[in-house]
Amino acid sequence: MLELVNLSGGYNRHDTITGITISVGRGQTVALLGPNGAGKSTVLSAASGLLPRRTGSILAAGTELIALPSHRIVEHGVVQVPEGRRVFSPLSVFDNLRLGAVGLANRNASAIEQRLDAVYSLFPRLAERRAQLAGTLSGGEQQMVAIGRALMSEPKVLLLDEPFLGLAPRVIDEIRTALDALKRQGLTMLLVEQKLDIALSFAERAYVIIKGRIALEGLCSDLAGREDLATLYFDLSRHRN
Repeated sequence: MLELVNLSGGYNRHDTITGITISVGRGQTVALLGPNGAGKSTVLSAASGLLPRRTGSILAAGTELIALPSHRIVEHGVVQVPEGRRVFSPLSVFDNLRLGAVGLANRNASAIEQRLDAVYSLFPRLAERRAQLAGTLSGGEQQMVAIGRALMSEPKVLLLDEPFLGLAPRVIDEIRTALDALKRQGLTMLLVEQKLDIALSFAERAYVIIKGRIALEGLCSDLAGREDLATLYFDLSRHRN
């Protein structure tokens, strides 16, 4: 469904990711793991067209996206939920969600209402707060808005950049439940996450990125059984210094 092949890119003529190859099959959830500064978020930004790409391919359902700007990539169904929520604080929850519908092929009122109903079903708390300004929400509620806004675009592939960052355990469980529901619906997801326990229990396969390069990949069930995985993070990072 989503193929990143030998992808390299970065800012100021400097590649911060090099030779990245990641495969996410239709309906799969794949995790991209790594320590701080490894290049995880950079990979998602490159895949969604927010970062200059110098070499490689980005294929969604076999269609090449490497030369397309970010809004065209959204039209092909690849949608990112950025780290840090980035909601529009002065706007209501309802208006934030409607902004996500800009990418809908069918933008009539009925189609938008159906998407809103689906988001409210997934996150009932947003239905309760639909008239509330997004900037007055808790961090967890803002994360729900960010995910809901992405879902309004009817994504085929959802790119999640550390969706649990800075959230209380109770809120993590609530968002995890919603993402589990999306998995059951067959949505394809690429998840960036630092917390090994969350990522390995949620995804089917995982890649480990160190210093902008893929250093390890495998089934999450296999990686979860490695007691040395945390140590391996450190050793791989040190080896690439």
